[in-house]
Parts: sequence; structure tokens; C-alpha cells
Amino acid sequence: MVDVGTKPITERIAIAGGVVRMERATLRAVIAGNTPKGDVLAVARVAGIQAAKRTWELIPMCHQLQLSSVKVELSAVAAGIAIEATVRCVDRTGVEMEALTAVSVAALTLYDMLKAIDRAIVIDDVKLLEKRGGKSGDYAAARRRSAPVTKATSARPSSRKSTRAAK
Repeated sequence: MVDVGTKPITERIAIAGGVVRMERATLRAVIAGNTPKGDVLAVARVAGIQAAKRTWELIPMCHQLQLSSVKVELSAVAAGIAIEATVRCVDRTGVEMEALTAVSVAALTLYDMLKAIDRAIVIDDVKLLEKRGGKSGDYAAARRRSAPVTKATSARPSSRKSTRAAK
């Protein structure tokens, strides 16, 4: 574990995003609240928040942080459900892992709650979108690297086979 004892205490903010791709019929069922396991968006939101708070228990070298805010937003997009997590703290180390964990666990929760009606669900494009604070400064290059998750348009990833040689 890295010694952060000499680092200054500053406000740290991280935003991560991802998308859970699903069949259009599955998305319609989610929006209508007509799924076998209940309100999947509410459960996924709570799971993401809970995961951010427990990241230090899941990722071996993460520090335990006093989080001041965790927001997990889920929204319907053409491809499925976009997830964005914003995590804040005032501490000696950043909250990127907490934001990424929140998105990942929210996505896994959606998968778990919807797998009975859609076996082809894909968790995709989980990434750090932005971070602020700390010695390394601000980072927002991920937003420029590709389109934001809210711009997703296809219901399924490409069916093209990889050109990489099999090992």
C-alpha cells in the first residue's frame, strides 16, 4: 500500500461511466418497471453507492476513505442503460477507484437482475471520465477519447470477429 501520509488533504472528485447494453425489449421492460426482480434501476443505484463505500475492502491496495458524496445516475439510452458515478471526498488520495467500482457494481447488479429475460446483456465502456484534485491535477481526457456514454446508439456491439490471432 502506498504511504499517503505526507500528501496534503484536498478535495478529490472522480466521475466514471459505463453502459449496460441490452435488447430493446429488455430496455422497454426496465423503463416500464415490468421486470421479474422489481425496480432494477433503484437497486442498481443503491448497489453502486454501497460498492463505492466499500471499495477499500474489495481492491487490495486501496485506502479507506471518508467519502463525502456518492451519486450514481442511471439513464436509458438507445443501447441500454448508461451509468455515471460521481464520488467526492476530502482526503490524501483520489476517489477514481471508488467511482469505477460504483459503476461496475451497478452494472453487475443490472446484469444479475435482468439475466433471466436477456442472456445477451453486455457490460461495456466502463472508464474514468474525469477527476479533480490532488497532486496530479485534473483529468478529463477520457471524455475526449470517445463519445460520452449517453450518445450510445446501437443495441448490440458489432458482431465482427476480432482480427487478432488466436493464441
